[in-house]
Amino acid sequence: MSEPGNIGGFRPRTYRTDGGGPDFGRMIEALRRVQEGITAADAPEAVVTEIADMLEKIAAAAETYEVDEHAMIAGRRSDLIGRGQALIPPLEYDEWDEQHVVVRLTMGRYYLGANGAAHGGVIPLVFDEVLGRLANTGRPVSRTAYLHVNYRSITPIGAPLRITGTVDRIEGRKRFVTATLHHGDTLCADGEALFVALNPGQP
Repeated sequence: MSEPGNIGGFRPRTYRTDGGGPDFGRMIEALRRVQEGITAADAPEAVVTEIADMLEKIAAAAETYEVDEHAMIAGRRSDLIGRGQALIPPLEYDEWDEQHVVVRLTMGRYYLGANGAAHGGVIPLVFDEVLGRLANTGRPVSRTAYLHVNYRSITPIGAPLRITGTVDRIEGRKRFVTATLHHGDTLCADGEALFVALNPGQP
């Protein structure tokens, strides 16, 4: 589904659907495959050398076109899963308004901790992404003040997951939000966060 607007704040992020052309999404998906493939591989030394050479050439080509933060494409393509960036697992938004959000995702082996479980650090990352966007939907831009996560059971790699986020209450500049992460009927994690709206001119 399309992304609700974000209003007010200091230099709010501008979302777009044209940056990088029609192959930008394909490039990001290829990058995700590289991350997954390298993480899961036990390749011979000669293959490792070959991949390293290719990646160095790719990095050099991309660095030629480096721009400042406000002109970046990654993270701003609202028409692409994950907004066209590869840091966070691909998130698919099924429901989204100013009060709640429901998201589907599957974490690949790039996010593996051990024994089939997602790395514990990726859970706060995903919660911060989902809850931050919810906190800012239809409201001036805010930043995370705190995020508390409870781990209830392992979050499995390679399995369908569901995140539900809710705006609990708003007190002036403060936005209190909560989230749950489920695998089927199993609660994997839950969390609560506070986002505080920026003052005018605050970066």
